[in-house]
Amino acid sequence: MAAKALSFDVGDYVVYPKHGVGRVIELQKQEIAGMQLELYVLRFEKEKMTLRVPTNKAESVGMRKLSSDKTLREALETLKGKPRIKRTMWSRRAQEYEAKINSGDLVSIAEVVRDLFRAEDQPEQSYSERQIFEAAASRLARELAAMEQIDEPAALVKIIDILKVAAAVWNKDKVPA
Repeated sequence: MAAKALSFDVGDYVVYPKHGVGRVIELQKQEIAGMQLELYVLRFEKEKMTLRVPTNKAESVGMRKLSSDKTLREALETLKGKPRIKRTMWSRRAQEYEAKINSGDLVSIAEVVRDLFRAEDQPEQSYSERQIFEAAASRLARELAAMEQIDEPAALVKIIDILKVAAAVWNKDKVPA
């Protein structure tokens, strides 16, 4: 017996782990290799990409609805925590960061953003650190924006503001008033 597949409606925002927040723009039926398939058609505006996901595979690929308010609060709280920088080789850390971003888990993505954030008074980031930070911050901002019905730049400002306050605390500076 088939398990009950996740159900998404046209217009729903969904999170696809490897691509972030998209929107279900239609449900299609297509015949592929002689089999009738029902597909979710997802649109990712930022990447200008359309993706078709068989409805019976949505759960196994990790597609999910937007996070709950509780998970969002937990992710934003994670941003306030002390950054954890492992002393392993950068290539290994980069792989771990990419895996966390592609997991689609909001709290894991927030950990990457927190760990790679650099305040103005901190040392410069390498190019690859900056790329991973921006990818994670963008992924977090898109989900925050969809949940709070604001645009992505406003969500990114909110995230950066939280990080700046936290950096001031962890760097023993005075918190800006």
